[in-house]
Amino acid sequence: MEENRQLKEALALLQNYVCTLAEQAGENAEYGERIWEGIRRSEGLLQELAYFYDHNRFLCQYQVAGYTLVDVLIWQVDHFKLYMDRPEEMNRYRQQRLLLAAFDTMLQMEQDPTPFVEKMQDETGQDILK
Repeated sequence: MEENRQLKEALALLQNYVCTLAEQAGENAEYGERIWEGIRRSEGLLQELAYFYDHNRFLCQYQVAGYTLVDVLIWQVDHFKLYMDRPEEMNRYRQQRLLLAAFDTMLQMEQDPTPFVEKMQDETGQDILK
């Protein structure tokens, strides 16, 4: 019974954390709840979130199609470098948005990783011609 109560408290704490991050990122409450519900249903992402919450760093054990949260985060940062001339739109100024976007991308990758894998392999974030 005590373990069940502790689990409920931990989940409530993580839910509040995600919703607070969404608010800090300038997103609406529905976005935060949507991300939370997805994370809650994904054992791997829930474990990653709990670890990040406790240690303020990534566990990097959970993978989708060979990619971790850090891989997705790095791709996002490289991708958004293309928008350096529009800093008001840059996620690099909103770390909370980047973190939530990485979780959101991983949730989408759980459903269908192919489009994301193709983008990560094709989009380098650099101005080079292939």
